[in-house]
Amino acid sequence: MQDGVSAAGYRDRVSRPDEFPPIESLAFLSDGVVTALVTATGSVEWLCLPRMDGPSVFGAILDRHAGHFRIGPVGGPVATSRRYLPGSLVLETTWVTGTGTLVLTDALVVDEAGRSESCMVRTLRCTAGTLDIEVECAPSWGYGRHEPGPYQVVSDFLPIGAEPLVAGDVRVVTFTWADLPVVADGPHRIAATVGYWNDWLAGGGIPDGPYRPLLERSALTLKGLVHAPTGAVMAAATTSLPETPGGTRNWDYRYTWIRDGVCTMAALQDMGFHEEAHAFLGFIADRMAAAPLQVMYGIGGETELPESTLDHLSGYEGARPVRIGNGAVHQRQHDMWGWLLHLMERDLVGRDVPVDDRSWADIQQLAAEATDHWRLPDQGIWEIRGAPRQFGSSKLMAWVALDRAARLAERRGEPETSEAWRTEAAAIHDDLTTCGVDDRGVFTQTYGAPALDASMLLVPLMGFLPGSDARVQATVRAIADGLTDQGLVLRYRPDEADDGVSASEEGTFTICSFWLVSALARIGEIDPARALFERLVAFASPLGLYAEEIEPATGRHLGNMPQAFSHLALIGAALDLERATG
Repeated sequence: MQDGVSAAGYRDRVSRPDEFPPIESLAFLSDGVVTALVTATGSVEWLCLPRMDGPSVFGAILDRHAGHFRIGPVGGPVATSRRYLPGSLVLETTWVTGTGTLVLTDALVVDEAGRSESCMVRTLRCTAGTLDIEVECAPSWGYGRHEPGPYQVVSDFLPIGAEPLVAGDVRVVTFTWADLPVVADGPHRIAATVGYWNDWLAGGGIPDGPYRPLLERSALTLKGLVHAPTGAVMAAATTSLPETPGGTRNWDYRYTWIRDGVCTMAALQDMGFHEEAHAFLGFIADRMAAAPLQVMYGIGGETELPESTLDHLSGYEGARPVRIGNGAVHQRQHDMWGWLLHLMERDLVGRDVPVDDRSWADIQQLAAEATDHWRLPDQGIWEIRGAPRQFGSSKLMAWVALDRAARLAERRGEPETSEAWRTEAAAIHDDLTTCGVDDRGVFTQTYGAPALDASMLLVPLMGFLPGSDARVQATVRAIADGLTDQGLVLRYRPDEADDGVSASEEGTFTICSFWLVSALARIGEIDPARALFERLVAFASPLGLYAEEIEPATGRHLGNMPQAFSHLALIGAALDLERATG
């Protein structure tokens, strides 16, 4: 995992400062309030302030003139290796030149309790020989519009520029953006940050076994996408990294989708981290108390996320438009009630607490909305921007809503309500198995059409039907055979399903490939499941991260980075494999 895997030479390429870095080369940092992405050249090329979804200050991943913060050796051939300090989101980059060795450690620092220090600390150590280093801090506030913004750059060598180092020399550079005292003692702050992440990781229950390193890195990544002040979770750390090279499928994922948030929290629960799910449910409960539920929110609870384009930015490798905001905020997506009730049941059962009055009011509201709306068409799990349709995945999750609500009613001691909801769940079950299965015995994307959709792999994963059911087995095999590119899974084929966006090709969706691993395990196809899982693991970035998509021929990552969906599905697939093999 540390060394990566070369495929057609692409994934081992280290970009020059004037080139866009490969998406899979980006390292992810977080302090629970802001996030950053760092290249193998030591350049911070994504940092938004004052929080994760704010305007970029360093935005070079979207335009080479939109701001960066580089520290590294001056000129000459350089051998580079990178790693996270064990059990943390603290990055260490080592360069070996013809004259010496330089180690750079980067952290968005937190205190011992995990509270953000509103500061990036970057320490440099010359561990052998002698070399010249250079520091270039060129912020460009407001998505490269050069708007004014408060910050301080403090170093123990001035002026910032080039300076020679010899073995044993240590230097510290800090970038701060709050009206706070400058953080002193950089190495101590970094040690405190490592300690916090180590303690958080130790507080879970990640199972031992061959996949533990993968699970730890995915858990840390998901935690890093949680906005600590509110408990909301971003779907990804970036906007407009393209799903298609040079294409238009460029979206802003720095928001909280109910679906993505629930799946993130369920994955953390599976590894023994329960506080995050409880906080997220509190975030959603507050939204429900204020207004009707919607499919997504800003990480501060914002209900309006107007979508616009930043036409002054070139886009990653020319992929335009660059979008901020997300027009899907007011879409009709009928899976959201099922996801929430699924997580509520897991949370209450996992904490072994009764259904209190506030939770019961929310459960009743969600079950009522699912009952009232499940027969209507919607935009589905992939948020099509075309006409609403009768999506199979939406019916599936409406069934989940009433199934979980019925279980919670039993827990509450409401047998009549439980029975009513079970009756409604049975009606949805009959509808989907009657109208959503074609003459092959396969669950399809929409009623009355033959197109496949990877979301129907959720049929066994959500307990709608067991893996032994013939329709489940037919669906899993149809997707494995007919909805893959070199063995990795597509969401659907855009030329078969009008999604309201240009019909350009997409890469394979990493979440869907991991779903296939889980589904194969559920139907007893253990060897194919394990083979696919191992192949997906080989496609991880050199730092163990995943973007949204993978280009199978090259191993190139596409889409926003890191992607919560990819990491949470990895966790699910690893645990499904371990359960299937004892």
